Amino acid sequence: MARPFHGRERVDFAGTSVIFFADFIIDLQRAELRRSDGDVIKIRPKPFDMLVFFAGNAGRVVTKQELMERFWPGVHVGEDSLFQCIREIRAALGDGRRQILRNISGRGYLFEADVTRPENVLPVMPPAVEAEQVVPLTDEYAEVEVAETSMPQGEAVVSEQPSRRSPERRWRMAGAAVAAICIVAIGGLAVAVPFFNRGMVLVRSRPAIALLPVVTTNGDPDVRAMAVGVTDRLGAGLARIENIRVVTPEQVTARASLDPVSSRPLLADYVVNAELQKEERGWLVRARMIDSASGEIAWTSDINVASGDADAGLQQSRLAAAVGHPLALRINAILNDAVPGVKGASGSAKVAVEQATASIVQTSRERFRAAQVMLEKALADNPNDVDVQAALAALQLRGIQMVWYEPHERESVRQNAQAMMERVLRAKPTYVPVLESYCRLLSATNRFVDSLVACARTLSFDPWNGLAIYHIGLGQTFLGRFEDALTNFKLADQYDTPTVSRWTWLLGAGFSLVCLERDEEAVRWLERSLAVTQGSGRTHFMLAVAYQRLGRHADAQAMIARGLALRPGATAENIGPPTENTSPVYLEAEARVRKVLVEAGLPRR
Repeated sequence: MARPFHGRERVDFAGTSVIFFADFIIDLQRAELRRSDGDVIKIRPKPFDMLVFFAGNAGRVVTKQELMERFWPGVHVGEDSLFQCIREIRAALGDGRRQILRNISGRGYLFEADVTRPENVLPVMPPAVEAEQVVPLTDEYAEVEVAETSMPQGEAVVSEQPSRRSPERRWRMAGAAVAAICIVAIGGLAVAVPFFNRGMVLVRSRPAIALLPVVTTNGDPDVRAMAVGVTDRLGAGLARIENIRVVTPEQVTARASLDPVSSRPLLADYVVNAELQKEERGWLVRARMIDSASGEIAWTSDINVASGDADAGLQQSRLAAAVGHPLALRINAILNDAVPGVKGASGSAKVAVEQATASIVQTSRERFRAAQVMLEKALADNPNDVDVQAALAALQLRGIQMVWYEPHERESVRQNAQAMMERVLRAKPTYVPVLESYCRLLSATNRFVDSLVACARTLSFDPWNGLAIYHIGLGQTFLGRFEDALTNFKLADQYDTPTVSRWTWLLGAGFSLVCLERDEEAVRWLERSLAVTQGSGRTHFMLAVAYQRLGRHADAQAMIARGLALRPGATAENIGPPTENTSPVYLEAEARVRKVLVEAGLPRR
């Protein structure tokens, strides 16, 4: 028995496994979109989830704001990510004429197809309940069937044990499998992250993380309030990570008490605890993550955060990010078998990557060359190490952006970085260092819309990743969305992670403000960036523009001279980045900047 609905009636899909509309079937249990003839239509997880949401809200206008808040909660991304999902939904449905998913000008989107659901179907666990599920550690893997794709024969891993999961658990695992699949593109070359052939494959369950309240030994009520705020912000950030589950101590205890045969006090894979201490100039956080099965410490860190003049909210945000960022990276590394001592991870290679990354602070051409030599040696010693390849590709792309390669070198360097990115994306498509490098590649090759999507993907595994937020802001700048870019650069500064990249988002904020001709504000951000790193040259030129427009002509001329010392041969014609795919709004702002630079003393050509 099927029940159709029309108009503004909303469908509740909590007890539904199959949804019908037009010539299509949404199979929630398999997380598949199919035609009525059974053919599976490939669609990425986010657009699939959005399609399900549209089907559940057929007949009413869904606003862009509602979609942004639902699918990118707490993440500052532009509307390009939303538009990309809409395009993919329409492509999957063959809705080029926009008859199923209509754009209602100035209001949002209207899903006009008649949606039908069967009445008496097997209940399926709704996604909203997922975060509260605690799964025993003894059953780590499950078999799920996913759509046929282009992965070469022989690369799928087949489980040797029959699945013991309930239908509800199998559905959740299917969703996790689909969420790990995405298609990315590099330059003009489409690079498919490994898909799987139709059949049964091995998929790791999402680990459950129990976050204990941050504690403090200080009886000061302000310190206790700070600890509570940090706990809340840290928990909210961890809950946004798509391939883990966050459970509260209360949930874990309640479930443990219902299981008298369990010998474990906690039914979580990992337990995170932290202690907050107030110091003379700031805060000290001692944090660690414990493996519940073995009792071993899986991660630990002592983190110092200066308080300065920041208000309580900003301090809470920075403290949560200071813990959350390295914690998210550690969890991500564990899930990608990228921890030293684990198969495929080299301790010596990790040290080389860390040393090379440290060169970003006080960056200069000489430090850049030293870091490149270090990574090239590490790659020769560890030719299959993903971390080294991703770090070297990112460094080479940074060198191109900083104009530290000779003109005849740049194309071959770009091709080498692109080839490495193709390899590592296939090897570890959900690994944060790889995704960071991919964001940089897309930005360096002026694929700004793709960069926004890739950076949002990075934030789904590390919500505090300042590099990804910076590249979102950079893409928005070149797309002429200066206010949006400024918001993201300020968010990166709010998190201040990783601190080695601090000068980049400070420069980004100053750059956006120069484009907006808000020069007094720009000077504050640019001078902060210059205090961290003197070697860029670009910061000097942006400061020259702001100084010149503020009437500080001698300061502007001094900045031009220092910029030319760092970038010999720079002129108004070659000072800017490539303009491919940039917006007319950005090009107009760039033309105004070039004019001011010439007035301040930069050679025209």
